[in-house]
Amino acid sequence: MPKILIIEDDTSFAQMLQKFLTKKGFDVLLSHTGLDGEKRLKEEAFDVILTDLRLPDYDGIKLISGLEGQTPIIVMTGYAEVASAVKAMKKGAYDYIAKPFTPEQILKVLEGALHRVPVSTETKLASSNQDSGDITGDGDNIAGEKKELQFISDASLKLQEYIALVAPTDMSVLITGHSGTGKEVTAKAIHDRSKRKDNAFVALDCGAIPKELAASEFFGHLKGSFTGAIADKIGSFEAANGGTLFLDEVGNLSYENQIQLLRALQERKIKRIGSNSEIKVDVRIISATNEDLKVGVEKGTFREDLYHRLNEFSLQVPSLVDRTGDLSLFAKYFLKMFNEKLEKNIHDFSKEVWEAFNTYHWPGNIRELQNVIQRAVLLSDTDEVQLSALPVEIMQSKPVKNDMGNLSKAEFEKEQILKALKRTNYNKSKAAKLLQVTRKTLYNRISHYGLDV
Repeated sequence: MPKILIIEDDTSFAQMLQKFLTKKGFDVLLSHTGLDGEKRLKEEAFDVILTDLRLPDYDGIKLISGLEGQTPIIVMTGYAEVASAVKAMKKGAYDYIAKPFTPEQILKVLEGALHRVPVSTETKLASSNQDSGDITGDGDNIAGEKKELQFISDASLKLQEYIALVAPTDMSVLITGHSGTGKEVTAKAIHDRSKRKDNAFVALDCGAIPKELAASEFFGHLKGSFTGAIADKIGSFEAANGGTLFLDEVGNLSYENQIQLLRALQERKIKRIGSNSEIKVDVRIISATNEDLKVGVEKGTFREDLYHRLNEFSLQVPSLVDRTGDLSLFAKYFLKMFNEKLEKNIHDFSKEVWEAFNTYHWPGNIRELQNVIQRAVLLSDTDEVQLSALPVEIMQSKPVKNDMGNLSKAEFEKEQILKALKRTNYNKSKAAKLLQVTRKTLYNRISHYGLDV
């Protein structure tokens, strides 16, 4: 397995990153100082080095210059220090990644380093100044707020209604839904439409925090307050002050951490570890889980008082198979996005691919669809994505069971036509685009069903 050295003075962040990458099949070692990292590099060989540029006892540029291109180095840095990161690349670093980054982003950069994919500093600098519009967070990034997507499914429209309803308030929101459905993006959509939109949106993955470090992640710490605390650290509550704190997989918190979280929510005050000073915080809490927290409450593994604090408003993000009619919209959105990213010019999917998409049950939801299309665009060398570019599990899938109740196929089609027309304010050209048919076909179906439109 690939061996990685992480040189990072933020102990809790380094441990979370180590835990995540270990789960992904990497052999990961940590150094919390530049000198220790230099020592390890003399003793062992590594496939990739992940290092922070700003270390308290060391110059990150010195490390890069000393290795002279022997091992790929990925520089981790803040958004404000991108210029320094590009300087590091010119000195020999393979690439840089700006904090905070998503799991998908770090995996992509690591894959490039392991395969020695060339990276241009000019390209990186240009892209760092743009809003990438990536599909991120729980992997999941289209919640229903994308203006270029004209949704027609009842599930998507209901989600949009709920976002619009709760966003202007300060209510705590509990978002539920299966993995890959878009819970973090739903949270971000709520934040972006709230009165807090000009302040920070801070996302914290509770499932990746060791219980002994959770308090530090929540509230921060002072230098020397515990072993490994080699610098002051601002916690997530303080970082999100005035804005929104998103707690992903909140059901994974230990009972002790739940008590600490509840106290902070009740008092709206926090103390950094090692400090006696209280800090007032004004934070809106949005949390997410793919588990049923009510079951946890019944079993005694999740505090009932915390559950009610977090669940002032509940919102469920639908699975992709429940968003009937929207799959083609997502697919075309991703096709356009990956055409731009991968510098391709693919116009559409073949008829066989569309059939496979509509047959498949999409257990990984929107995240899986995104990954499938990215792979397909990369593999395709024609102007249409062909069936051969799809993973084998999609090509061999059995028809998905649609919950259509007692609707016949004709009644179902009629219902979809009416929804599309209603969604587009009865503009038949736009409705035909939503339904993926020609305008002539739509007119024929309207006539066939005798619709009075």
